[in-house]
Amino acid sequence: MSKRVLIVDDAAFMRMMIKDILTKNGYEVVGEAENGNQAVEKYKELQPDLVTMDITMPEKDGIEALKEIKALDSNSVIIMCSAMGQQAMVIDAIQAGAKDFIVKPFQADRVIEAISKVFS
Repeated sequence: MSKRVLIVDDAAFMRMMIKDILTKNGYEVVGEAENGNQAVEKYKELQPDLVTMDITMPEKDGIEALKEIKALDSNSVIIMCSAMGQQAMVIDAIQAGAKDFIVKPFQADRVIEAISKVFS
């Protein structure tokens, strides 16, 4: 059975890019969210196997959403996505429970490698 993924990013273009990479590699994208509030709601509703979470978003950033999802489900698997130069935020995210992080712009092989690693 393919792994079910929730994609969270405030940029529709970025969601489309990562969705394309995932579906071509056999993952099922079950939902998308454009901010942290939506991410938490969609997580509760969809119970995905994996969440890709942007760090910088309006309303609620990825780190806050990560903490909320972890509080709901300590077994949740979340990979953070960040632009270059956000190392401090990435460290915060890992300490808060993120399994890995992917740097934007997305490179297909790095995305798949990160996801394969968390499921192996």
